[in-house]
Amino acid sequence: MSDTVASMSRKIASARDLQSVVRTMKALAASNIGQYEKSAKALGEYNRTVELGLGACFRSLLMAAPHRRPVAAPAARVVRAIVLGSDQGLVGQFNDVVAAFAVSDLATRSGDHRIWAVGERVRARLADAGVAVAGAFAVPSSVQAITPLVANVLVQSAAGEKDSETDELRLYFNRPASGAAYAPASLRLLPLDDAWRRTLADRDWPTKALPDVVGVLSVTLRALLREYLFVSLFRACAESLVSENASRLAAMQRADKNIDELLVKLQRTFHRSRQSEIDAELFDVIAGFEALSTEQ
Repeated sequence: MSDTVASMSRKIASARDLQSVVRTMKALAASNIGQYEKSAKALGEYNRTVELGLGACFRSLLMAAPHRRPVAAPAARVVRAIVLGSDQGLVGQFNDVVAAFAVSDLATRSGDHRIWAVGERVRARLADAGVAVAGAFAVPSSVQAITPLVANVLVQSAAGEKDSETDELRLYFNRPASGAAYAPASLRLLPLDDAWRRTLADRDWPTKALPDVVGVLSVTLRALLREYLFVSLFRACAESLVSENASRLAAMQRADKNIDELLVKLQRTFHRSRQSEIDAELFDVIAGFEALSTEQ
């Protein structure tokens, strides 16, 4: 009986240690969600500024060629895809969802596929699906680490590729939904859509003073397009990290609840075992006392 009580004590201590780790991970995930959400929100105003600049450039191009008709985009020669996942576990189906979505969507697109994975676990999911991964990047562990990742991804994904207006660049990532939910999303960065260009060109300028593009138009446009790619990839990465940490937070909350329920059961078992041990000891004392009384 004493072994059972000692065993219950060890199980209770182990469960409490595990709960301490789970609650620490919960606090860390909640903190990460806050900082990544703030960074994504802060980029919103900068993205608006970049789009205003692009709109001014596109408006100048339309004025230079007012009768230019939009043409249908030809089939992509090369489809470059970047799949954002996670390096760490305890995120449920996070990597499975985005990997399956990327594989399914890319199967409908013609052209030579070049795929890069951000996160070792999503790279493994893509490999399990039979997808050849051109390269992999580590998931950033902080907001400050997103910028180097974005620059590295853009450089590596374009390395060895000749510039072509038919090449396509797509992002696949999990976007936050209500609560701890998330949904896979796809974002096409290149080639630039004609309708998108006209939408930016037709956007009202926020002040009465209309803008004028200074310098060489093509140089300014390329600079703004680089910023557009950077902001788009940065926001997608931040949203993916928000979804990852929200999924981990939900998993840790479920684990914390399960540990609480387990502790209640262990405590009840411990008290029953302890009470049985005390009863046995009392029975031994009473039996001994009765035996001595009978002898006397």
